[in-house]
Amino acid sequence: MRSYHVEYGGGLDSLTIRDHPVPEPGAGEVLVRVRANSLNFRELSILRGQYPLPVKPDVVALSDGAGEVVATGSEVDQVRVGDRVVGVVFPRWADGPFSFAVADQLGGSLDGMLTEYAVLRQDAVLRFPDHLSFSEAAALPCAAVTAWNALTGGRGVAPGETVLTLGSGGVSLFAIQFAALLGARVIATTARPSNVDRLTALGAAEVIDRSAASDWPDQVRKLTGGVDHVIDVAGHLDDSLRSVALGGEIAFVGTLAGAEPVDPRSIFAAGAVLRPIALGSRAHFSAMNELISTHRLRPVIDTVFPFEQAVEAYRYYRDGQPFGKVVIAH
Repeated sequence: MRSYHVEYGGGLDSLTIRDHPVPEPGAGEVLVRVRANSLNFRELSILRGQYPLPVKPDVVALSDGAGEVVATGSEVDQVRVGDRVVGVVFPRWADGPFSFAVADQLGGSLDGMLTEYAVLRQDAVLRFPDHLSFSEAAALPCAAVTAWNALTGGRGVAPGETVLTLGSGGVSLFAIQFAALLGARVIATTARPSNVDRLTALGAAEVIDRSAASDWPDQVRKLTGGVDHVIDVAGHLDDSLRSVALGGEIAFVGTLAGAEPVDPRSIFAAGAVLRPIALGSRAHFSAMNELISTHRLRPVIDTVFPFEQAVEAYRYYRDGQPFGKVVIAH
């Protein structure tokens, strides 16, 4: 079997392919023949040496992967050979709040999914909705679960409330789809005029083109009086604080280049809850899968690369400004 390894802070040049014997599952473990993977911003953070959680040396790359169970060890009673499954990024985070006690993660402190075969604990896999392909299922573990946690893990989105999403990254696209299905009115923003119609088609009621707006948070307030929920994937918290309603919630997913420090007085004046998001638990994943199954939702896929072109997939994800997930299919 082959797997791709990466070094923390080593850049794209450190992504190398190796040959290994096919592993055997032990007690409580399953062997998964991986069929597809997807890329997330966390992978770029690892290459740049900016990921906040531990990453072991020479780790097998990627948190996201889907495949089929081809063998089981003893004491396995949750899945069977032939089950189509996805990996759970934080295998020990079953439910409840996040803590460092459950911070072990695939593609970080644990070997990841960019491999032809992976041995995982049986509680580190979940069956995925029947209508999804392996490539579509591989898009779920990081971006989709993060979006679900952002929308439901705090006080939760109620029908008729307003949700603001920023940009067209993976988390934001899933957040638009989920929020619309939950009955919310979605206000999306984009810096690319070409994405306005795409975001509308996914479920956004209004789309603000930030490239043409001198003060887009002011536009948000004129449309809504202040939104109930902000899914902030960029760390531009001043704009989010200006957009949120009194008593609203900002799900703080992460930061991108250009994020600036926030005046604490702005946080106090907003009167909103600022909730950092650390992806999500197995319970989040299971609940999300129910919604996806019920509504037969499909992830947005931008491009699919073959396993042999994983380096090119990384490069395209980093430089190509994809709309939707970049997938590596085996």
